[in-house]
Order: sequence, then C-alpha cells, then structure tokens
Amino acid sequence: MNSEKVSKPVIVGVDGSEFSSTALRYAGMLAARLGARLEVITCIGMPDYLVVAHLEGGEHPLTARLEDTAARLVGDALARAFPGNRPEKIDVTVRFGPAGKVLVEESRRAQLLVVGRHGEGGFLGTSMGSVSKACAAHSACPVVLVGQEADEV
Repeated sequence: MNSEKVSKPVIVGVDGSEFSSTALRYAGMLAARLGARLEVITCIGMPDYLVVAHLEGGEHPLTARLEDTAARLVGDALARAFPGNRPEKIDVTVRFGPAGKVLVEESRRAQLLVVGRHGEGGFLGTSMGSVSKACAAHSACPVVLVGQEADEV
C-alpha cells in the first residue's frame, strides 16, 4: 500500500443526526481497515456564525457556546457509533462554515471522505441531501455516502 495514502486520514462529516452516527461507525471501520487516522469534522453553519459575528466585542461567548454545542453533538454521535470501544486514532474538529464547502476543502488532504446520506426534504425515499451532493460532485478524494441501511448490513 502506498505510504502517502496510509498517512492521509479518513474524514467523516458529522452533524449529530442518526445518519451521521451511522456514517461515523462506517468510517471508523474503513479507517481501521486502512490503518488510517479517523478525523471527525462537524460544521457550524454560516447563519449561526454570522449572527454571532455581528455582535459587539469580537470574540463573543455565543461563539464558544456554538462550539461547545457542536462538540457535544459530536460526542453524542461518537457514543452512539462506538459504544464502549471508540477508535484510538481519532481527532474531532469543529469548523465554521457551510458543511459542503468545508468537507470539500478538507477532502484535499484525505484518502477518503465519508458522509451520511440524508434525503432532500427529510423524505427517506430521496437519494441525497445538499451536503452529500456537494461532496460527491466536488471532493478531491473518493467519497462514501452512507445511508441508514448501512447498519443493516
């Protein structure tokens, strides 16, 4: 196996939903099989950030609260995905910005990008949501789209 590929992480986008817990579990399995580090990235969307950025005083307590809430959601997703046996080689990052854009940017340094596949408008019969579409269309590395049915395999 190419040593450059082994050093590149498997990146998984997590939004705290059950879809992202399934994607996280699947990404953990792939990272272990590839001998790669697992990087969990969650994003705080621009509307949330823009509101905070316009408050007086630069660094605002709400910024920290948004980051804390995002980190808690990721922690909950990790607990659901890996009850009792969290992978050893794992990093968690909270980023500000639209999830699709952030994950596509991060894909430049990854060997694989894993995202949960939400249906548009919340209907399970549809194939992909906007983030998974952006990642599939623009990622610099291979993308794995994981639906809820991945847990049934």
